[in-house]
Amino acid sequence: MMTSGKRRLKWLAAVMGLGSLAWFLVRVIPKPSRAAYPCQRAAAPLASGFVLWVAGLVGAKALLGWAKGCRYAAAATILALAVLAVWLPLGMTGDADAQEGFTPTDPPNQPMGVGKGIHPGRVVWVRDPEATRWDGKTGEWWDDANTDSRTVDRMVSGMLRSLTGEKTDKQAWDALFRHFNQTRKLGNAGHRPGEKVAVKINANQDRGGEWGTGRGMPSPHVVYALVAQLVNVAGVRGEDLVVYDATRYIGDPVYKRVKASFPAVQFVVSPATAKEGRIAASPDKANPVHFADPALPAAYLPQCVTEAKYLINLALFRAHTLFGMTLTAKNHFGSTFFPEDTRGWTPRPLHDYGSRNRPMGSYNCLVDLIGHRHLGGKTLLYMLDGLYTAEHNEGKLIRFASFGDRWAASLFLSQDPVAIDSVGLDFLRNEPRATQVRGNPDNFLHEAALANKPPSGTVYDPERDGKPLASLGVHEHWNNPTDKQYSRNLGKGDGIELVTLPR
Repeated sequence: MMTSGKRRLKWLAAVMGLGSLAWFLVRVIPKPSRAAYPCQRAAAPLASGFVLWVAGLVGAKALLGWAKGCRYAAAATILALAVLAVWLPLGMTGDADAQEGFTPTDPPNQPMGVGKGIHPGRVVWVRDPEATRWDGKTGEWWDDANTDSRTVDRMVSGMLRSLTGEKTDKQAWDALFRHFNQTRKLGNAGHRPGEKVAVKINANQDRGGEWGTGRGMPSPHVVYALVAQLVNVAGVRGEDLVVYDATRYIGDPVYKRVKASFPAVQFVVSPATAKEGRIAASPDKANPVHFADPALPAAYLPQCVTEAKYLINLALFRAHTLFGMTLTAKNHFGSTFFPEDTRGWTPRPLHDYGSRNRPMGSYNCLVDLIGHRHLGGKTLLYMLDGLYTAEHNEGKLIRFASFGDRWAASLFLSQDPVAIDSVGLDFLRNEPRATQVRGNPDNFLHEAALANKPPSGTVYDPERDGKPLASLGVHEHWNNPTDKQYSRNLGKGDGIELVTLPR
């Protein structure tokens, strides 16, 4: 005989299942691509269990009715089948078109677009397992005992010199600033005191609490190494430097490490989480991003970005449940404010306009973001932090099977936003544990590389000044995952060049 406690648990499970089903259907039926959102992926198992329970219950009643000759048996059977018929397609939506791993539509070594940088299309990659010593159990991965700061500093230094071809870090920074100003017709000048620099990090998993063990956060050592280079080598004053993610929090492992040595550096975060020295992001309503799709409202940018002369895009290297990958372009979702959305600082309106589920040759909102004059137009450097890489945007850290079952322990650097994300995609798509690299994550790369004449036919003009975007960079895929050779590595005159630094 069932006890009262068991009855309550049974009814509680049923109520939770019904609630999950209702939430899933309300969100997914209007826009099926939402099935790939993390909140829907969390609700799906409970909803599925409830649907199967109901179908089983109705089916059992139907069988009993058939056995007794009940005239309602046929109706019950049809109802059970209808429940399953409605649920199965919706429950699988989002990944149904992308169960197989990502396969490019363009063949290897067929570059498109125009390379950017002192050495056009150059991407520097360095991997050093000495930087990542965490055993997965002792302490936290961001502890000094588990991430070697000297190795990280050496990695960043080597990348800067290799990217520019200069002999010293100081010469490398001067070359970068001068190239930036010359290409924008601002004269042959390096950085000057008072010129502000904004650093966009990806703190997507940082919701204002304590960092959880094994979570995919920005590496404090990488952020510190970059800040130290800017202040101690490039000559940027601390008060002219801001680290930000306008839609999230920036936790103590990053904040306190930087502040301890560079107290004047500012940290800008979501107004909902601003506390303990962090500054609330404030939207600049005079410089909106206008999206080419009329269904998307304009977005505002943080004042710390529009007031800066230079920007550094320090993104994370990992897969993404909705976009296939989250690299430098997707990093600017954390730079958006939508006044039409009650939550303000949120990229939510953009989710359906850049996902991996969109077909090749379709509009992509990422192009408008990286092409805007206050975002890509101000970016001095693009960098990927891949020391400890998470499985995806909401997942925990994974060791890379493609690196001998060890941590990724990698950093990437470029002046070309399309080239660095193209290289990042090639690495991720060949990692068996980066299972979310599916669908068409490269659609935006084709659109961005050919922004002057994109496959979709879209006119990308994010300032609405009547001047459509030119090519934002160069895209191609390597020859194979063993050699990792791009066109410029093979002696061709254009395309990507991947420079691999020795340990």
